[in-house]
Amino acid sequence: MVVTVPLFSPHFGHGGLGIATAVTLVISAGAWLIWQFAGRRPMLWIVTLAIMGAAGGALAGLSSLTTAVSVGFVVVIAAGARLPFEASLAIMAETVAAFLVAAIVSGAPAEAIVGWSAGFIGFWAFGMTRRAYLLRTVEAEDALAQARRAHTAETQAAALAERARIAREIHDVLAHSLAAVSVNLQAAEGLLEALPEQGPEVARAVECVQRAGALTREGMSETRRAILALRDDVDGDGPGYASPAAQPPRDVTAATAATAGDAGGEPAAADRAGRIVARLQALVDEHRAAGDAAVELTVTGTPRPLGADGALTAFRTTQEALTNARKHAPGQPVAITVSYPPGEMTLLVGNALPPAGAAAPLGDTGAGYGLTGLRERAALAGGTLSAGPEDGRWQVRLRLPA
Repeated sequence: MVVTVPLFSPHFGHGGLGIATAVTLVISAGAWLIWQFAGRRPMLWIVTLAIMGAAGGALAGLSSLTTAVSVGFVVVIAAGARLPFEASLAIMAETVAAFLVAAIVSGAPAEAIVGWSAGFIGFWAFGMTRRAYLLRTVEAEDALAQARRAHTAETQAAALAERARIAREIHDVLAHSLAAVSVNLQAAEGLLEALPEQGPEVARAVECVQRAGALTREGMSETRRAILALRDDVDGDGPGYASPAAQPPRDVTAATAATAGDAGGEPAAADRAGRIVARLQALVDEHRAAGDAAVELTVTGTPRPLGADGALTAFRTTQEALTNARKHAPGQPVAITVSYPPGEMTLLVGNALPPAGAAAPLGDTGAGYGLTGLRERAALAGGTLSAGPEDGRWQVRLRLPA
């Protein structure tokens, strides 16, 4: 355009139209150069585009039968594709107005005036179409990025939930079993040492029991480390049994299960009414057989079905509460009360707090996530769980819909 326009009429420097053509051509070329390097400066980009529109439109009007119209086409397309509707419309109108004024003053043919005016408007509409396409592309890319982020977050949440589930199962199955074995080994060691005749066979038996107890405690420590590794991304509540100076009980509001509850060996079919009571009675009988503390089970009301998740939650809660009582308050009697108020089942496990300074050989064992796991189980089953000291007793209270 810079090369060809001076070759056509009006020629540079010949009369007012020639001078005007030269001025508008220089302004258009200079503004175009600045515009090419103003992409990182939005205001400069818009200002130079507006200058190009005015100068290019006037140049096209002065030299309407040359390549001068290309400046105006570049301006209206760029404005339509890059600027909002109001701003692009203003620049397009400015370009067309400058063209019309210059074309009328220079006496351009009517067909050139009408044709190029329609061409400017048409190319501006093309730029607007291009802008809409670009916006849809950006929105699609943003939606895809959001979907990917949501999928990543969902995958991470599922992985954390699975890790929490595995940690709960390790704690509820292996840790409880090892704690029970350790208590029985201590009882066996005490019985062997109490024998009146302490022969070499008895000494070897005591040595074997002591070795088994050490291995059991080591296994409990390994279990603790495994649970801590699994739950390093899950907020815990500290030790599973607080001291009398601990904070008041905290309730966990019922939440809708985001993932399916773990079965833990429980049958998939809904639990029959009263079956959970039988399982709790079997658990009580097992602890009574250990002989380390008195355990009583009381049931009030008519048992109602809990479902597989609810029954497993009630069983694990009782199991955890009995194990905590054995670890932190050895020898203290434990009372278990199961009641069925309207619409729910309430499980209350309580024991007297140990005297200050009382020995608790197993008090430092465990991963410290017992109550955390119970709260998670209760929430997944649609219930709530609270635990803490009340009136000189440690109380674990579970509420489940029934």
